[in-house]
Amino acid sequence: MSSTHAAVDRSNFLEIKGLQKEYVPGNPILKGIDINISEPGIVAIIGPSGTGKSTLLRCINRLIDPTAGAILFDNADLSQAKGGELRKLRRQVGMVFQEYNLVERLTVIENVLTGRLGYMSAWQAWRRKFSQEDINGAFELLAAVGLSEHANKRADSLSGGQRQRVGIARAVMQNPRVLLADEPTSSLDPKTAVEIMELLERFSEEKNIPALVNIHDVKLASRFAKRMIGMSNGVVVYDGSPEGITDEHLKQIYGGESWLD
Repeated sequence: MSSTHAAVDRSNFLEIKGLQKEYVPGNPILKGIDINISEPGIVAIIGPSGTGKSTLLRCINRLIDPTAGAILFDNADLSQAKGGELRKLRRQVGMVFQEYNLVERLTVIENVLTGRLGYMSAWQAWRRKFSQEDINGAFELLAAVGLSEHANKRADSLSGGQRQRVGIARAVMQNPRVLLADEPTSSLDPKTAVEIMELLERFSEEKNIPALVNIHDVKLASRFAKRMIGMSNGVVVYDGSPEGITDEHLKQIYGGESWLD
């Protein structure tokens, strides 16, 4: 495949159109979100708690079903996909969770390998029958996130930062075309938070894929993001470069100004 064809293949590959989500009828959390993601790199999504950032990511990977709108991905509407088609699309969307979502009783290497379950038959998945290629790839990813010596430890023996590294390795193990990270640094100290953002940036660049990252720390977001999306009350109020975001934008996103430096 030529590089030109690859570039065309990836253009507008994630398009969100008129996305709405209501948990309670008549009380929408998302109020018509329109976002077009076509470039690799970190896209930071900022906004106050309860504004719909996590709901947006969970709609994209169909952990929850949207109420209305479309999520166009890989020439299909992910919001309408079911059964085998949904399974095929979801394995291309890697997810990193705020609370890690590891299988605590499994080893670190086993947790990373679960990123391949979407590519296996139900029988293979039940037996945990991974190929040698997948096993080798999992060890390579553990080395990339600095956890080689922890491969055979149980996941529940790790620190928070180490668990998040495992979560990132597991998501990348899917060979995704987009990474989603829901508040991946919120439980971490400042140094570890930077290290986690560095990993997300690195994999985004190496794999040539976008990483949509929900994040509360505006300064940390500005440091790593190529693009920032500001949400408030279920709508997008800013979408542009980190350099373009002003105190006025931040007041519009978060309300008030007493929290500003």
